[in-house]
Formats: sequence, C-alpha cells, structure tokens
Amino acid sequence: MSIEDSVLTVEEAAAVMKMSTRYVRRLVAERRIPFHKVGRSVRLLSSDVWAHVHAGRVEAMTVSDVWRGLREVA
Repeated sequence: MSIEDSVLTVEEAAAVMKMSTRYVRRLVAERRIPFHKVGRSVRLLSSDVWAHVHAGRVEAMTVSDVWRGLREVA
C-alpha cells in the first residue's frame, strides 16, 4: 500500500468505477475484488479497484484478426 493509495467505502468505490453499489457488493461477496473488513464495514483500496477495472480491459481487434477468426470457424 502506497501513501497515495486511499481507502474507499463501497459507495465511493462504486462512484470511482461508475457502477452501482450493488455491483461492488456482489464483487465483494463473490471475492472477485480484494477488500478489508473494519468491524462490520467493508473498505477497498483504490489501487485494488483500479486493478479490477484494468483487468477487464479488452483489446481492439484488427481486420486481420477478424478474418483469421472466421477462417478458424470454417
């Protein structure tokens, strides 16, 4: 954890990801994102939230990738 790494509530993490709080709570319940329990509260590190966002990145396809994929199907 670095100095600039902030601790977020579920609501703050949802706002950072521009998703609903329900989605973030489901990520926590399914243990798909690291979190910390502070008493009964759940806290997430901003670096963990951004790591989750970046892990879902899908690269753009080129035209040659599309044609290559079509030839593999046939």
